Amino acid sequence: MEHIRMPKVENVRLIDGISSKRAALGTLYLTATHVIFVENESDTRKETWVLHSQISSIEKQATAATGCPLLIRCKNFQNIQFIMPQERDCHDVYISLIRLARPVKYEELYCFSFNPKLNKEEREQGWNLTNMKEEYNRMGVPNNYWQLSDVNRDYRVCDSYPTEVYVPKSATAHIIMGSSKFRSRRRFPALSYYYKQNNASICRSSQPLSGFSARCLEDEQMLQSIRKANPGSDFIYVVDTRPKLNAMANRAAGKGYENEDNYSNIKFQFIGIENIHVMRSSLQKMLEVCELRSPSMSDFLWGLENSGWLKHIKAIMDAGIFIAKAVAEEGVSVLVHCSDGWDRTAQVCSVASLLIDPYYRTMKGFMVLIDKDWVSFGHKFNHRYGNLDGDPKEISPVIDQFIECVWQLMEQFPCAFEFNERFLIHIQHHICSCQFGNFLCNCQKERRELKIQERTYSLWAHLWKNRADYVNPLYREDHNRTLHPQSAPCHIIYKFWSGMYNRFEKGLHPRQSVTEYLLAVKEETQQLEEELLVLEERLAKLTSGPLNNGEMKQKQRNGSNDFGHSTSNDSIANTPQDYTGNLKSFSSRSPSQGDEEDSALILTQDNLKSSDPDLSANSDQESGVEDMSCRSPSGGGCLPSEDSTKDRDSDEAVCLTV
Repeated sequence: MEHIRMPKVENVRLIDGISSKRAALGTLYLTATHVIFVENESDTRKETWVLHSQISSIEKQATAATGCPLLIRCKNFQNIQFIMPQERDCHDVYISLIRLARPVKYEELYCFSFNPKLNKEEREQGWNLTNMKEEYNRMGVPNNYWQLSDVNRDYRVCDSYPTEVYVPKSATAHIIMGSSKFRSRRRFPALSYYYKQNNASICRSSQPLSGFSARCLEDEQMLQSIRKANPGSDFIYVVDTRPKLNAMANRAAGKGYENEDNYSNIKFQFIGIENIHVMRSSLQKMLEVCELRSPSMSDFLWGLENSGWLKHIKAIMDAGIFIAKAVAEEGVSVLVHCSDGWDRTAQVCSVASLLIDPYYRTMKGFMVLIDKDWVSFGHKFNHRYGNLDGDPKEISPVIDQFIECVWQLMEQFPCAFEFNERFLIHIQHHICSCQFGNFLCNCQKERRELKIQERTYSLWAHLWKNRADYVNPLYREDHNRTLHPQSAPCHIIYKFWSGMYNRFEKGLHPRQSVTEYLLAVKEETQQLEEELLVLEERLAKLTSGPLNNGEMKQKQRNGSNDFGHSTSNDSIANTPQDYTGNLKSFSSRSPSQGDEEDSALILTQDNLKSSDPDLSANSDQESGVEDMSCRSPSGGGCLPSEDSTKDRDSDEAVCLTV
């Protein structure tokens, strides 16, 4: 509170978003954790809450006749402009927010004061929803080829790695120690994913300190151990996710990449994903396109292309596709690294795992995937999101790109994922909100030193208790195959994600395709009718009765198909068309009774109303699945909120159609 110069300013006008034409008049409040705007209109008294930790930048603009504007851009892609009548008040608010949005120590972040009123046992249960040892056991390790090593106990080898790492059985402590000394940040090769069907694996590390000629016998033995852990292949792929030019520049600094002449039985592959600085610049250019007022089609498309954003998304996807194919089809193990092994490496390993393993396409599995490849292996959340005051050049949308890759896959395979678009958006929102402790700090060691699990709450518990809001009605539980997405530009498969980057603009709600949804419902209905006919025939045989009515139904059904599609064949190759039929009824599924033990982990809407606008019943940002099923987040009927009356006609039309 000592950093707040002006706790309250009256007669402030709020312009929310780029396309907003009407400025709301109200009162602005500054608290220790939030910026709060309350409208003056007595009938609505709408409140806008913005967490200090969500603020990305603050711009005090030139004073005009209408007042002094203050533009706030948020990490969740919301833009808000406050126009204050007095320049002095605007300056005081600006100085206060500069300090409040950039705390200097972790204890100032919101998660340390956020209290959903859960007891100690309930807090612990929330953190125990994901367990890395259980996850590796699910993969099938330890086994005859892989073991759990305690070489990093007390972080004595690598302080950015977890204490428990899985390594080949033939890799001794001496080999691991020697390899770590030859790798940047001592991040030696460790297991990320094991494919038990053919013993192939995905391992990850940082770049070797090879320079132009340096060698390390232990590091060469380490890679040989990875190859021996997969007896079905006589070589491994080493994938460097950087552009080759960048890797060669690092060789001049004493780092670089593996020399195939020194490492036996490896095949080297460059991918070409750009560094964090290029990605930060690309995002900024793309957001500038989103902020254009009434752009022409050519201006928008030119700006999107010029940003390079979708090109970078494609590069990450291509890398994941290459690794998934190597592991699942060729049966070859892969070692992945970039420079330090915590940005591009995390992106590529997690995308590849998602393509291979259907478990990661469930809600619980996706939480486990993020904890495994991002949290435990030391992605620098603090630096990449600027949670504390630091170097702005370290900020980069690395995990945002991974989340978008998942959304792009969901667009291609709408029935392969248990969760919907809203699930991804809320994860992104809370990665940078600092309301929960999951994504604090840069590594496991820092989180343990701060006792994060004892002092904060887990996001996964909150999402799990609200999982009914995140279920994809098109999901097919029987889909257990590797995904083979299209990646060529000629397919025009990469889309602009307006549900993420423009979700705060009025009328742009994140939603799945209504056409796809209706098509799926139609074909599911047809399948159920066919099953009913089979049962009627069986019943008729048992009772020796005629089936005139059933036969007539069959003739009518064979004569026409309103959508012009036939029932899909599960033997067809993995294409988007493969997901339009044979759906299991969403309405018949419910959370299992085994989930009842987590019933105490409820974080109520009232607890989160002030800090998570996406979950509010009055929000303009409700998800597509809820829109299409004509339900409000609170379970009500097809009624738009007070803030969405402008879209009332269109929403009701969708309801009537459904």
